Amino acid sequence: MVTSFVILILGFAALVWSADRFVYGAAALAKNLGIPTLIIGLTVVAMGSSAPEMMVSASAALAGKTDTAVGNAVGSNITNILLVLGITALFRPLSVSSTTLKREMPLVLLVSIAGWYIFSDNYFSFFEGIALVIGFVVFIAGLILVSIRAKNEADDPFVSEACEDVPDNVTTKSALFWLVIGMILLPVSSHFLVGSAVDIAQYFGLSDLVIGLTIIAIGTSLPELAACIAGVLKKEDDLALGNIVGSNLFNILAVLPLAGIINPSIIDPSAANRDALIMIGATIALIAMSLSFRGSRRITRVEGGILLVSFLIYQGYIFSQVA
Repeated sequence: MVTSFVILILGFAALVWSADRFVYGAAALAKNLGIPTLIIGLTVVAMGSSAPEMMVSASAALAGKTDTAVGNAVGSNITNILLVLGITALFRPLSVSSTTLKREMPLVLLVSIAGWYIFSDNYFSFFEGIALVIGFVVFIAGLILVSIRAKNEADDPFVSEACEDVPDNVTTKSALFWLVIGMILLPVSSHFLVGSAVDIAQYFGLSDLVIGLTIIAIGTSLPELAACIAGVLKKEDDLALGNIVGSNLFNILAVLPLAGIINPSIIDPSAANRDALIMIGATIALIAMSLSFRGSRRITRVEGGILLVSFLIYQGYIFSQVA
């Protein structure tokens, strides 16, 4: 069991590092190929924080662990809002002024409800996975189109800060090197991570869904936590919150469908009866705390504390059901 925990920790570290290198190489290569910075920032860079979830879900689905893949996507969304945003707001209250985020937050709620609807019959089909992917393509195309056409979009802090993360002055040879390194290490690290997580789950009597909701979801959300804390410390509040909003959208539209496409199967009823509802509730709380139709809005330390306590209560409830 000690060996499984060591492999799990090393797997998380390798997964996060390789995802970062993959995104760095892909973004730099796209830049060198002449793709506009705005498009790279809103696609490759924005998707980077969800790369670990995508690889873990794909590996879990390939191993026949669809519940783990589902739990990873749903659990990551819950963790992003309740744990990551909660801790970040405790560091420093977040000001929300981005019009892009104000447009996307209701969309996060909409796709969360769609996820619940998919789970409601306790079966995740291939065509449901394809439908989510189509939704993802439409979302990305719409986001780029709106960002290009909007007159004041260049002044939007979320868009400008996302574009600033696109690497510059990187040679094509270096970009290809890091892209290949990431492509090799991502599947390898995710394979060992899922394998060790399954061993730990079996040892403690945890279900595939619970292991995805807890250990894996928290581990794959650590990059968001680091990015958000770094963002608020640099007073880039909209980028910090944008990491959460973007990650949650990608988790439902790009990560979750991998489970249904790769391994369509029956899923644990708790995914719909408990976890998807918690995800929807957390999303509603995020919207209530973030949106104001009279200018900017602040997510306070008190609200951050409420989110963090809610996460601890949720985790305690999950493990109490296992016991």
